[in-house]
Amino acid sequence: MAPAGESVEGVWNPEFLREGHAVEDTLRPDRLIAGVSTAEGEKAIRAVYAQIIDAGVPIFVTDPQTAELAKGAANTFLGLKISYINAVADMCRAAGGDVSQIVDILGIDPRIGAGGMRPGIGYGGGCLPKDVRAFSACARQLGAEQAAPLLRAAEEINENRTTTALGLIARALGERPIKGAHITVWGAAFKPGTNDVRESPALALSQALQQAGGIVTVHDPQAVPTAMVRNPELDYTDDLAASLDGAELVVLATEWPEYRQADPRALVDRPANSPLVDCRTTLDPEPWRAAGWTIHQLGRPGR
Repeated sequence: MAPAGESVEGVWNPEFLREGHAVEDTLRPDRLIAGVSTAEGEKAIRAVYAQIIDAGVPIFVTDPQTAELAKGAANTFLGLKISYINAVADMCRAAGGDVSQIVDILGIDPRIGAGGMRPGIGYGGGCLPKDVRAFSACARQLGAEQAAPLLRAAEEINENRTTTALGLIARALGERPIKGAHITVWGAAFKPGTNDVRESPALALSQALQQAGGIVTVHDPQAVPTAMVRNPELDYTDDLAASLDGAELVVLATEWPEYRQADPRALVDRPANSPLVDCRTTLDPEPWRAAGWTIHQLGRPGR
């Protein structure tokens, strides 16, 4: 609290920390934003970040309203980008196109870029879903009538990714129903590099598979303890090879490097069958096919 007679100015200084990279993003951010109302406020924020600014990190000095909207706009654009490529993946499935090639084609355009544009089962975690919801609500509150439906559409696409994944899993099982099938899900965290399972698409899919009657075992390199707290009704293991024992289907739901780097030849004899549904479109399918696996990926023909 300021001493009597002295005024205090609030400065809006939004953070853009990525989970799993917070220290790096704090010390070497890609930009700084300061929403200030006076020259004194700008002077204070420049003093706080003097070393980072001197290292060449750009600082954007704005009014508080612009700084607040910039934070929401940045996170929401990432959500829009993810939902957009997932919508394209659905179109590829219907038309027989290959979404991975489309990502390469779009990504080479400097106005678009491929960053964050990986088709899958949607975004999760403690920040992005609530930020998109908040920005969408803000658009409605401000009366931005054309912006609100666009932002809500991104939310709806993300909310429906579990249903899309269930459809791909059902097709991979063929005549075998999900009910009674032994299914291994690789991934519990909402993204690799963290044990955070808040609004995790991987856990949502695991829960949906169990509710459909599947016998589900979940593996994750880091998030098994936190997942067990949130979804104790599922079975868990921290042994990658053992997770496959008796499985009739494997579902890759979080794109951990442990799964990309796994030796498909060493694992092919562990499950009861060898279909693998890559819900994150993260595997190079050719080595897996060569080892005897049947690979199914979202938005890729014949998968």
